[in-house]
Amino acid sequence: MRKLTVAAFTSLDSVIQGPGGPEEDTRGGFCLGGWIVPYADEVFGQAIDALFAQPFELLLGRRTYDIFAGYWPHQTAPENQFIADVFNRVPKHVATHHADTLEWHNSHGLQGDLVEAIHALKQQPGADLLTQGSGDLVRQLLAAGLVDELRLMIFPLLLGQGKRLFDDNAQPASFTLADSICTPGGALIAHYVRSGEVRTGSFE
Repeated sequence: MRKLTVAAFTSLDSVIQGPGGPEEDTRGGFCLGGWIVPYADEVFGQAIDALFAQPFELLLGRRTYDIFAGYWPHQTAPENQFIADVFNRVPKHVATHHADTLEWHNSHGLQGDLVEAIHALKQQPGADLLTQGSGDLVRQLLAAGLVDELRLMIFPLLLGQGKRLFDDNAQPASFTLADSICTPGGALIAHYVRSGEVRTGSFE
């Protein structure tokens, strides 16, 4: 079975909305878009490149897919070329009701019940699955217990508003910290691997 990894940029209060730019996602009146940009130093860039250097297939919600499809196929700047080439090439599995409108190369709509479709996708041969953005999709994956790994880039700020990575419906699970680094700007890059059920105890 192939793994499903959630990769996310998140604030300390779990906000994941609009990390890359002011106009990326203004739903709900969100006005703080672009909040990761001041932290985009060399260590941050190296971590991004390392994440995308491993074989993977993208698993995306429709909104994130549309943002990516409108951006990455048109990137020619040298600093964007590596990620652009990877994203344009790899298979992209998309949660959508309109699979016939997926025009980006190597895009595939998920059919039927979403959780069942992703469970079946994990059983198929191929590279591991990686999400980017796609908050609504990720919350469904967490609720269904389908997430095997978390690769979180946690930025040292509170946003106080916006779409969040976690909600009250996530299936309880414990994770082991496999690796972590801290950037010069104070962002924590952490790799967590699911290790089983939540254990509880008492200090009495």
